[in-house]
Amino acid sequence: MKLYALLLCLLASLSSGCAADVASVTPAEAAKLVAAGTAVLVDVREPAEWAGTGVAAPAVLLPKSDFDGAQQQWKEFLEKTGDKQIILYCRSGNRSGKVAAVLAGQGRNVANAGGFKDWQAAGLPVRQAPAEKP
Repeated sequence: MKLYALLLCLLASLSSGCAADVASVTPAEAAKLVAAGTAVLVDVREPAEWAGTGVAAPAVLLPKSDFDGAQQQWKEFLEKTGDKQIILYCRSGNRSGKVAAVLAGQGRNVANAGGFKDWQAAGLPVRQAPAEKP
């Protein structure tokens, strides 16, 4: 019976994208943690999305495609992050939740701040992203 319950829990966590193990923070909480120097904010959207809508002012821009692939940008970032909390966001919170779940599985201190629209709705500062390299 215990094995059956464990299996159900495992299936439930997989179907929810494993986001259940990742803390959620509001954009305002994320901004405070970043300003205090205890966290780093990461935008995991793709470069075309950054150019189209802008990004949270303090965000580091690291696309999920690089995280899922060669991690050319992510490896260096993770090496430099140290013990700071990594707070992720994307367009809606789905992709950031997936990346956060993997990082949490690696023992990283992570949280999901949801979507960029939530950051904007909170009236927090935004900036234009650099143009995509050809």
